[in-house]
Amino acid sequence: MPAVKWLLVDEESAGQRLDNFLMRQLKGVPKTHVYRIIRSGEVRINKGRASAETRVEVGDEVRVPPVRVSEKLADKAANPAPGREFPLLLEDDSLMAINKPAGVAVHGGSGVSFGVIEQLRQARPQAKLLELVHRLDRDTSGILLVAKKRSALKNLQDQFRERETGKTYLALVKGDWPAKLKVIDQPLQKFLLPGKDGMEGERRVKVTTPEDPDGMRSITLVKVSQRLQGATLLEVTIKTGRTHQIRVHLSSQGHPIAGDDKYGDFEWNRQLQKPTAQPGLKRMFLHAWRLQFNHPVTAERVALQADLPPELKAYVDHVPAKTPPV
Repeated sequence: MPAVKWLLVDEESAGQRLDNFLMRQLKGVPKTHVYRIIRSGEVRINKGRASAETRVEVGDEVRVPPVRVSEKLADKAANPAPGREFPLLLEDDSLMAINKPAGVAVHGGSGVSFGVIEQLRQARPQAKLLELVHRLDRDTSGILLVAKKRSALKNLQDQFRERETGKTYLALVKGDWPAKLKVIDQPLQKFLLPGKDGMEGERRVKVTTPEDPDGMRSITLVKVSQRLQGATLLEVTIKTGRTHQIRVHLSSQGHPIAGDDKYGDFEWNRQLQKPTAQPGLKRMFLHAWRLQFNHPVTAERVALQADLPPELKAYVDHVPAKTPPV
C-alpha cells in the first residue's frame, strides 16, 4: 500500500515551484492529481500548508500523501516521449531559447502525454538539467526559454516575476482595433468549468473587478501593426504573465484572436477553417515574437526575435490591407 513520503529538498531542486518539484518526484502521477493534493492541504512544507506557486528551498521537508501509480503510468513517465530538438534561437552553457511550433505543449499533463521539455530531455540524456523558465500555451508558437543550470533558472524566473523581461506577441484579432485603446488594465480570475461525474472541468480565465479578492492585476499593452480587411494585426506586450492573459484581454474588448477555440468567435473561426478559405487559418494566430531579458551570467541585455511562422505569414500576406478612408 502507498504510504506518506517525506522528501528533502536538495540544492538541485531549490528554487522550484512546489507543483514542478512534485511532478519531477511523482513520476506517473497525473498532473491534475498533483494539483488536487496541493489544494487539499495534504502536501505540506515543513509541516505547513503551501500553494502550487510556493518555491521550495534547500533543507525543506515536503510531506507527500499516499498516491497510487500504475506500472504502466510509471513506465510512461520514465520514458515520456521520443527525443526531439527544436529550432534554436540562442544556446550557451546556461540557457537555450527555442522557437516552439504551435500544437506542441510545453510539458505533459492534462491529457497530453509529453511536451517540449520531455522531448528535449530525451534528446539530450547527457544534460544535467533542462527546466522550463516560463510557459506558452499549446497553440501559441514562438520564443520559449529553457534553463540548463539551476542558477540560470532562478535568475530568469526572478526577472519574469519582477517584470524585468520584455515579452511581445503578434496577434491577429477580429475587427478594427480602436487606435486609442493602447492599455488594458483589468484583473483576471481563474475558474474551472463543470466537469463530468463530479470531476473538475477545464481551466478558464475571465475578466473580473478590482474589488474581487480572487482577481489578479493584469496589464497588457497594445500597438496596431497592420490593419487588414476584417481584422487587425497587433503587437501585444504583457507586463504581467497571467494564464491566457492576452487571449482574455483582447476578447474582452470585443476583438477575439483568430482561431482561439476557448475565448474566440467560433463562427469566425469556422469561416477561417473552411476548405474554400484561401489560404485559410487552421490554428490560433498568437505568436511569441520578441523577448528581452538580462543574461543570467553576463547581465547583458539579450533581445531575441522569432519571425512569424510560414502559415501565419501566408495568411497576413493574403488578406488585403484595409483601405484608409478618403
